[in-house]
Amino acid sequence: MTTITRLFDFPYYQLEQHNLEAALVSKKNGEWIKTSTQEYLDKANALSRALLKLGVKKDDKIAVISTTNRTEWCIVDIGVLQVGAQNIPIYPTISSEDYEYVLNHSEATYCFVSDQEVLDKVKKVQANTKLKEVYSFDELNDCKNYTTLFELGKDTSTQNEVETRKAEVKEEDLATIIYTSGTTGKPKGVMLTHKNIVQNILASIPRLPLLEGTTRVLSFLPLCHIFERVLIYIYQHAGVSVYFAESIETIGANAQDIKPNLMSVVPRLLEKVFNKIYAKGSELSGIKKSLFFWAIKLGERYEPYGANGWWYEFQLKIARKLIFSKWQAALGGELHTMVSGSAALHPRLSRIFCASGMMIMEGYGLTETSPVVSVGMHANHLFKIGTVGKPISNIEVKIADDGEILIKGPNVMKGYYKDPERTASVMTGDYFHTGDKGEIDPDGFLKITGRKKEMFKTSGGKYIIPTLIENELKESNFVEQVMVIGENQKMPAALIQINFEFVEDWIDRKNHAIKKDPASIIASPIVKERIQKEIDKCNQRFGKWEQIKKFELTPDAWSIDGGHLTPTMKMKRSVIIKFYDQLVQKIYAE
Repeated sequence: MTTITRLFDFPYYQLEQHNLEAALVSKKNGEWIKTSTQEYLDKANALSRALLKLGVKKDDKIAVISTTNRTEWCIVDIGVLQVGAQNIPIYPTISSEDYEYVLNHSEATYCFVSDQEVLDKVKKVQANTKLKEVYSFDELNDCKNYTTLFELGKDTSTQNEVETRKAEVKEEDLATIIYTSGTTGKPKGVMLTHKNIVQNILASIPRLPLLEGTTRVLSFLPLCHIFERVLIYIYQHAGVSVYFAESIETIGANAQDIKPNLMSVVPRLLEKVFNKIYAKGSELSGIKKSLFFWAIKLGERYEPYGANGWWYEFQLKIARKLIFSKWQAALGGELHTMVSGSAALHPRLSRIFCASGMMIMEGYGLTETSPVVSVGMHANHLFKIGTVGKPISNIEVKIADDGEILIKGPNVMKGYYKDPERTASVMTGDYFHTGDKGEIDPDGFLKITGRKKEMFKTSGGKYIIPTLIENELKESNFVEQVMVIGENQKMPAALIQINFEFVEDWIDRKNHAIKKDPASIIASPIVKERIQKEIDKCNQRFGKWEQIKKFELTPDAWSIDGGHLTPTMKMKRSVIIKFYDQLVQKIYAE
């Protein structure tokens, strides 16, 4: 049996243990195209043979930029890793200038792109890089298709060279460099070895409720992020079929097609899903409306393991049958678990979705930790709302005197590429400094309390943890994004990007005479008054020094393309402050 020590061992393990007919499934021209485990490996090996013919050497860097998750990404991943080269995944949404930086910093020699839009961005900067050739997954007129490499590598007589290369790859060898698009400055290249990621995967497997050979998963979070990539390897180990969503917009329709049992999510997606459900519920009338809001109120009180007693559980059974079953049906009807990562999930949302029968297992990790540090699991009482579960088996979590979370284990990165000084700045011996603040409760559950760097002092000397206030405010259906400001100022304030879609529906429902363009909406005293109510409600949960005293509404939607957010949807705080400098001055003018 294959002993798994390197990332490309996972599909071979799957071939031995499960040999799936539908290992990887992508939708093309309206049809789900299945790739078996055998075909997956045959294509990966053909690609490896082609790379050898192209002269790819051990430790060469191959970039992959894909707008969506797809079967081709996985084939290239294994094909590249088998020859001892490194897969350099790049976020598709970053600028051409950032493409140029990553391609040059990594010294990538070949690049795979998904579509015309990505190709156009690469072509803008290709002449300034070391790229010898670009290959596309889609059929494009002005780019070599990646299938030409299967033709180049079709001669199986050279497979022995691939086997030699595979044997030379050791678990301590570098597997990938992932460029994290930070909230400030140039991206950092996080070096992860085969051992870093493999050990993390093997320790995470027991936390996922995967029914070997029968579970269907829907994948849509970007594969260029280590969170989804690790999940794909976990799915391969468990022998479950992975279906790749066409886009984030088609998740509902794709889920109807495949009826997934499990998928990974980020809090922002859950917030959007809930807001849409809530808006639809608000349009109901009579007994249906009453039942809808009764079910939500019930959900807000949810506690796992029957802690609320038999009467609550009896009511929950009724709510699931009458109301929550419709929520599940919208996502295929068979979804039982969602793994949430990348940002903090508000406990209220966790309670409501768990009450609906779709369990949310929140996890915590960073790219630098390959990524999983801890994750909840409903089985064995390893789940507690408001926490990110217990650390996985081979990781040590320590809380420093200042509250910072420190991590030690085989998952901790090799370092930042070409940046030993920055690497040294985040390590104390074997412990990695996460920059996050947290605590471990008496039962051993890890709770994230904020971001060390984002905490600030007002001019009165009071500490503010903005993320706590922001997460509370984002519970409002009216608020899409919010940033709490006030460093060295007399009071905390907030820049708010309202949920324009929800507010437009609210304007219609209330018959308010407000023009439905962004400028008119944010200028409306009625809208401002309604947002103030949300602020007042939020303020009740915080001390006087933490309460939001003033706010301003921003005229546009914060986005990755607009530069407000990183590719993982984190706010670029310094950028947002600059964008809305006039609004900040207005807040603190008096």
